[in-house]
Amino acid sequence: MGMSTWVVVLIKDFDSAKQRLRPALGTKSRRALARRNARLAVSAAFAGDRVLVVAGSDEVGEVARTWGADVLVEPREDGQNTAAERGIKRAREGGARAVLLLSSDLPLVTESSVRELLDAAARHDGPGVVAVPAIGRGGTNALYLRPPDAIGLHFGDDSLAKFQEDAEARHVEFLIHHSDAMALDLDEPSDLASLSRAV
Repeated sequence: MGMSTWVVVLIKDFDSAKQRLRPALGTKSRRALARRNARLAVSAAFAGDRVLVVAGSDEVGEVARTWGADVLVEPREDGQNTAAERGIKRAREGGARAVLLLSSDLPLVTESSVRELLDAAARHDGPGVVAVPAIGRGGTNALYLRPPDAIGLHFGDDSLAKFQEDAEARHVEFLIHHSDAMALDLDEPSDLASLSRAV
């Protein structure tokens, strides 16, 4: 079973990340926050058998390698779904039987929270999808796929419902895994206030 479940962390270029936080944070602060959260996500990803970072820039790739991850640098940033597709393709080529797509802007994520998700997924046989909902906006902060191409990719607005609809259409088991550690992502200035309350 070695190397069977890959955790794929999607990390944008630090300079282009967190643009929606501009009303609350300056450029240096947004960059520092993006890097900090990326480091947390990569550390948490080691709950899986192998960690792959899909990097939005050479700089992100170089940093992720120092954190111990395998790296795939995108030729250009084409959005989260394309980044995820590239990561899944690399994981399948490497023999992955399942992948966990993990956002890199989760300020409370831990290795134990990722392990809990993987353990929950392992309790179910056959093709399956496990999604971790984001707080508000109907988003998805982590998505487990077994096999890696079990369903299509629908990150963006109302993605949780779209993932569920896709799974049901393909007769693939769909589970929702609630996780306080993975529910909060930092997309809007109001999310910073939620983070302050959480910590």
